[in-house]
Amino acid sequence: MSVFNKYSSYYDLLYSNKDYVGEANYIHQLISSVAPGAKSILDLGCGTGRHDFHLSQLNYEVDGVDLSASMIDIAQNNLQTLFNSQVENLSFSQGDIRTFRNSKKYDIVVSLFHVMSYQTTNSDLEAAFKTAALHLKEDGIFIFDFWYGPGVLTDPPVVRAKRLENEDIFVTRIAEPIMHPEQNTVDVKYTVFIKNKQSGEVEEIKETHKMRYLFLPEIHEYSKKLNLKKEKSYIWNTFQENNEFPWHGVVVLKKDKCI
Repeated sequence: MSVFNKYSSYYDLLYSNKDYVGEANYIHQLISSVAPGAKSILDLGCGTGRHDFHLSQLNYEVDGVDLSASMIDIAQNNLQTLFNSQVENLSFSQGDIRTFRNSKKYDIVVSLFHVMSYQTTNSDLEAAFKTAALHLKEDGIFIFDFWYGPGVLTDPPVVRAKRLENEDIFVTRIAEPIMHPEQNTVDVKYTVFIKNKQSGEVEEIKETHKMRYLFLPEIHEYSKKLNLKKEKSYIWNTFQENNEFPWHGVVVLKKDKCI
């Protein structure tokens, strides 16, 4: 997963039109519906911390963890732009969500932007679930979004191109998916062209992101091993039950008892 160290250099530009405020508000609504009064959050796979900054504005105390040291560097640098009260409610650290451990227990664990779908083997997925369970208080809540299997199979991925720019660079990213239905995975092969506006120099980066699409029955099986039970499952950013079309799902799990 070292691919994310290069990815971080243009990550925020690629997702500059992503509605982080709306998504943080949605997570807040989910939390309020199942755990009113919750305050502490562990974010597994926090990236550059964009969700966490907005969650802190909603009065949550958030610890973010990400595998990419360069992503964490960006998150730490962005802390300098915040008011002191927000900085006190936020911390970021580098770590692998499959093995990360600290001494704290949280009201909420979140994993957003389909980080769980990057756990492509059974052992990886179970390890990430275990990290979440071990860091939850009794009756704590685990919320994660993911590629929803019936949606992926109903509307298979196709080649896509994305073009963006800021004051320094032009970025063109071409995504070419290859499905592996026997593994429930998709290899998304990215070719990225980054043009420096001042020098005209063009850098080409090739990356492959392997993604796993998940099904509710398998989520249930992994969850029950860790005393996590399903509270809710929806189409992402809605309160509608999952159906066969949207790719993007979200599940809310509750920890039954300490493990």
